[in-house]
Amino acid sequence: MTARVLSALLFTERDTLTAGEIAESLTISSGSVSTALKSLTTVGLIEKVPAPGSRREHFRFREGAWATLMSEQNQLVKVMREAAEQGIASTGEDSPAGRRLAEMRDFYDYLWRELPALIDRWRAQK
Repeated sequence: MTARVLSALLFTERDTLTAGEIAESLTISSGSVSTALKSLTTVGLIEKVPAPGSRREHFRFREGAWATLMSEQNQLVKVMREAAEQGIASTGEDSPAGRRLAEMRDFYDYLWRELPALIDRWRAQK
C-alpha cells in the first residue's frame, strides 16, 4: 500500500492531496492510507502542508525527497555496519561467515564514507 500511496502523490497533477482523496482514488481503506502516509513522512519522501481554508491534512511529495531519503539512510548504513562487526566478533573473521560479514562491513564502511559526498554533489548540480 505504501508504494501505491507514494505513486498517487508522485503522479497527481495537483499540488497536494488529502488522505481521503488518496483512499478514494486508490479504493483502499483510510487505515491503509494513514499507515502509508506515516511511513512516507517518517522517511522524508512526503510532507504535510498547510491548506488555507481546509481542516484536513494535505500531503505532497517533498522537493528534494530522494536526497533526503538517502541522507536518512546514513543511520541504516551505520546500523548494518555495526551488525556486521558484531557478527564478526561472534564468528571470527577467518570463518566463512566471518569473511562474508567482513565484506558486508567493508561495503557499509564504503557507503558511510561516500554517500554524504554523493548527496552533496547531487544537490550542487541541481
